[in-house]
Amino acid sequence: MALRCGIVGLPNVGKSTIFNALTASSVPAENYPFCTIDPHVGIVELPDYRLEKLAEIFKPKKVTPSTVEFIDIAGLVRGASKGEGLGNQFLGQIRQAAAIIHVVRCFEDNNVTHVEGGVDPVRDADLIETELLLADLDTLEKRYTKAEKGTRSGVKKEHLEFDIIKKLLDHCNEGHRARSFQANEDEIDIIHSLHLLTHKPILYVANVDETEITHNKRGEPEEKLATFAEKEGNLAIRLCGKLEQEIAVLPDEEKSMFLEEFNLTEPGLNKLIHAGFKLLELETFFTCGPTEVRAWTIKQSATAPEAAGEIHTDFQRGFIKAEVIKYNDLVRLGSEKAVKDAGLAKLQGKEYVVKNGDCIYFHFNV
Repeated sequence: MALRCGIVGLPNVGKSTIFNALTASSVPAENYPFCTIDPHVGIVELPDYRLEKLAEIFKPKKVTPSTVEFIDIAGLVRGASKGEGLGNQFLGQIRQAAAIIHVVRCFEDNNVTHVEGGVDPVRDADLIETELLLADLDTLEKRYTKAEKGTRSGVKKEHLEFDIIKKLLDHCNEGHRARSFQANEDEIDIIHSLHLLTHKPILYVANVDETEITHNKRGEPEEKLATFAEKEGNLAIRLCGKLEQEIAVLPDEEKSMFLEEFNLTEPGLNKLIHAGFKLLELETFFTCGPTEVRAWTIKQSATAPEAAGEIHTDFQRGFIKAEVIKYNDLVRLGSEKAVKDAGLAKLQGKEYVVKNGDCIYFHFNV
């Protein structure tokens, strides 16, 4: 399962700078609106120290981490839902993402133009949220008309879809986001099929001044954004895009020295990627052997057959058992044989819920 995140925000807030740092690419990051017109896509490896430990134990020919896909989407502006600033095109690009990373400017810089006239993170965040909501209302109104015609067929599913769209339309017309709509299990698939923008989880990234990171202090704009995010039921982290881009281009040995100099335990971008995993309720399991040690991404609470299906549909279709070794047991005892000799390798059936960090060998027959 790939994690796909769309990076959005007003123009000149640091989206492309952060994207460049994430992907070590060179997307233009200039001081004028709509510098990014076409979306840029980058694939980034998920930082996971456990892969290194497993590689030491199995000494595989190949190590394959999980990946995250980032889409750098052009700056949205007031009126984007009505087509301002190529808004319709940009909003369409957001629909491709599973989660939204909303970069909000929390730093002052007279040399960088702010399209709204000055730094106000809550205003900026709410502006984008409003544009996403207006776009959803437009989507729901169109689907309402179509669904209403469908009810004439007398098909139960058509009536269910119409009822959900009607309730969602009322909910969003009251100013609520689609993600706050309470849906039961039968309704959720229909809601997902609508691809509503405000149904996607949002990670707010406060792009702060370098001194806030290096001196570990929090400014008022960042605090206000964190409060706003919590109120909306979303996550918020902070980083300095400029600093992260400087770190990203350094050789590994210099990168460690740079982080140590500024009292940083890891690049802020690692926090961003892990926060994206948390936002989408994802976790990782591993397959290990002399040929390859590999990380796989699954939804939390996924069963063993569902995890097997991430590798290949045949694994899920012909699932028999899953031989599960806990990562901590493997590292503590030092080898797969030692874990098995200690009786800690367990055979699990179809009902087993995979835990984060499980090392699994699947038994199947097709």
